[in-house]
Amino acid sequence: MEPTLTIDGRPEASARSFPVINPANETILCHCPDATPEQLDRAVDAAARSFRSWRQTDRDVRRRGLETLAEKLSEQQEEFARTLTLEQGKPLAAARGEVGRAAQILRITAAFDAPVEVLEDSERRRVEVRYEPLGVVGAITPWNAPLLLAAGKVAAALITGNTVIVKPSPYTPVTTLRLGELARDILPPGVLSVLTGDDSLGKAMTEHQGIQKLTFTGSVPTGKAIVRGSADKLAHVTLELGGNDPAIVLEDVDLDHAALPLFWAAFRNSGQICVAIKRLYVQAPAYDAVCEALTRIANDVRLGDGLDSETTLGPIQNAAQFVRVVGILEDTLQTDARILTGGTVPDRPGYFVPPTLVADIAEGTRLVDEEPFGPILPIIRFADVDEAVERANRTVFGLGASVWTRDVERGAEIAARLEAGSVWVNQHGALDPAIPFGGVKQSGQGFVYSAAGLKEYLDRRVIHVARSKASHTGIPPRDAVGDAEAGAST
Repeated sequence: MEPTLTIDGRPEASARSFPVINPANETILCHCPDATPEQLDRAVDAAARSFRSWRQTDRDVRRRGLETLAEKLSEQQEEFARTLTLEQGKPLAAARGEVGRAAQILRITAAFDAPVEVLEDSERRRVEVRYEPLGVVGAITPWNAPLLLAAGKVAAALITGNTVIVKPSPYTPVTTLRLGELARDILPPGVLSVLTGDDSLGKAMTEHQGIQKLTFTGSVPTGKAIVRGSADKLAHVTLELGGNDPAIVLEDVDLDHAALPLFWAAFRNSGQICVAIKRLYVQAPAYDAVCEALTRIANDVRLGDGLDSETTLGPIQNAAQFVRVVGILEDTLQTDARILTGGTVPDRPGYFVPPTLVADIAEGTRLVDEEPFGPILPIIRFADVDEAVERANRTVFGLGASVWTRDVERGAEIAARLEAGSVWVNQHGALDPAIPFGGVKQSGQGFVYSAAGLKEYLDRRVIHVARSKASHTGIPPRDAVGDAEAGAST
């Protein structure tokens, strides 16, 4: 396995490289090229050059390019899935699902459009809003779902007529590099480049004057650094950041149907999902039953190497995150909380933490107040709904939230009070490429997915066409003069 960069439609190595570690056994999977500043400059130059023609390319041609890329990805699903498991750690079945969803998002996003919006079409005038591509997009992706998140950013950038440079996490670069390899025979040179490297490459992309748009999925601190680093050039920035998602379980919950989706909404991908349940608030009359139901499910989980067909939960993806999760677990063990299951890190190679359920824990602890991003779930008791809503909203995060109840109308009313970008009733984390997704508070800015997500990659231009003599006399209404003067004085 010798992955290469993709720059201007061609493979490139680098004089420098870095190791990629298999998190299931801590062995070196391969070495990937560490892109140099000169390679970034050449990728940006190629992207800027190809943008001039790509933006003028018929939209149907751009759509067919993305659909062909999706088709080729689907044809190689098993190879991509195996590589994804080796670099990321998730079970092979989950990796197959990610490859399939990546192909799906390429197809679905390619079908979206941002047509001209007519604001007025009268005898006096026609006013319309047109959407135009921004230019070169820098896309920086994380390690928890590397292929899926890269595919979503590539699709949105390219269908809107932009060109894109993708930088995957150095922990999981291989499948994204392979996506770039597939694209070489499908897309024009320079339209899609893939560069790999450490945080210094991401910083260079953020500050590069040739990149007009930045899209990032990852942690809140890194998102803030991207905003600061791109401030001088006032780049367009879309951020999908972390969350500390609450789920509120009411006393009338139907546990026969809710227990399994509740559990996996918290523990899928070993809890390494931005929109996973990370705080579970349970109304007192249902508390013991919920704890018992989730414990039974957790005890049936098979922790292990994702290539083992019996594995249902893989490792933490990297050593740094493993140390963080273990630290939160150790802090939790020092409190008066009850460990219902898990809590002991196995003595074996790999970054394994068992699914851990923690009862009778309070706010003010790291596990509740921070985003653990690992397989540890606090289960918090509450008495009345107003109390639960207030506690759920007591956070700087606002990505996702959910309410679980037999009374869906009441659930919807409670959902409307939760401060999160997406709130579900009787499900959690159900994302759809046709539906906008984004965070509030410190969980992000802007949208991904759907036509709303496409507009994050577009400039808005308002075209005014005068049709009557009155509309082009050169004498604007008095209030318009005032508005113009106010604008000029700022």
